[in-house]
Amino acid sequence: MRKTSKWIFELLLVALALAFLSPIYIMIVNSFKNRAELYENALALPSTLSFQYYKQAMEKMNFLTAFGNSLFVTVISVAIVVILASMTAWMLVRTENKLSKIIFLTFVSTMLIPFQTLMMPLMQVMDWISRNLHIPMLNTHGGLIYMNVGFHASMAVFLYHGFIKSVPVALEEAATLDGCGKFGVFWRIVFPMLKTITITIAILDVISIWNDYLLPSLTLSDKGLRTIPLSTFYFFGEFTIVWNLAMAGLTLTIIPVVVFYFFAQKYIIKGIAAGAVK
Repeated sequence: MRKTSKWIFELLLVALALAFLSPIYIMIVNSFKNRAELYENALALPSTLSFQYYKQAMEKMNFLTAFGNSLFVTVISVAIVVILASMTAWMLVRTENKLSKIIFLTFVSTMLIPFQTLMMPLMQVMDWISRNLHIPMLNTHGGLIYMNVGFHASMAVFLYHGFIKSVPVALEEAATLDGCGKFGVFWRIVFPMLKTITITIAILDVISIWNDYLLPSLTLSDKGLRTIPLSTFYFFGEFTIVWNLAMAGLTLTIIPVVVFYFFAQKYIIKGIAAGAVK
């Protein structure tokens, strides 16, 4: 009876896995088809394996420029989030008073606010800053990075906060007695011990920022500044959609994130569990 239940459970897991992976299959398979073949049977394998639609998609998307823009925005945003959130969480953990608890709860509470409720007031504030303070916040990568940092800092602080609690205070006290200042204690003693959770936060933020469409679409208007998700918009016209090119463009979009995830996947489950439980 137990073996039968186990087999049923495993078959159910396989079925669910196939269901979740089916959109990926459909996307990749149809990226090699012409439009007639695609409309004939979207689930069938392509008759020929040609990368011509990938070449056309790259040209239409201006892929190399969009890839560079996405890479720049993602790397800078994640680096700033990691640096600021780790230092913030460390100070909140080591400063035990009501103010630090209030600040931490404020970070946690902002995670519950949907971005859709903030996007219009946010754009109005950014426009006011651009017009009155002459700080370019709209249609610039700097403004997009600034907003990315703000939206991803809360989760990073929350995860770092839980993980830093497990770091022995005695190590920091020993470093202080040896003449190490606050800055040195954090970067030489504490931060190297946060490797697992840092990689976890980097993975989550890279996937989120790289795939983000809504915030860049509100912030960036010049074609030369657009990120990869925005560039895929070229395939979706008002009256027609070039599905085979769109599938090729979407496949090109996810490849960098998949490669990054496979290199760092062993840290993600361990880091999330450690940061949330400790």
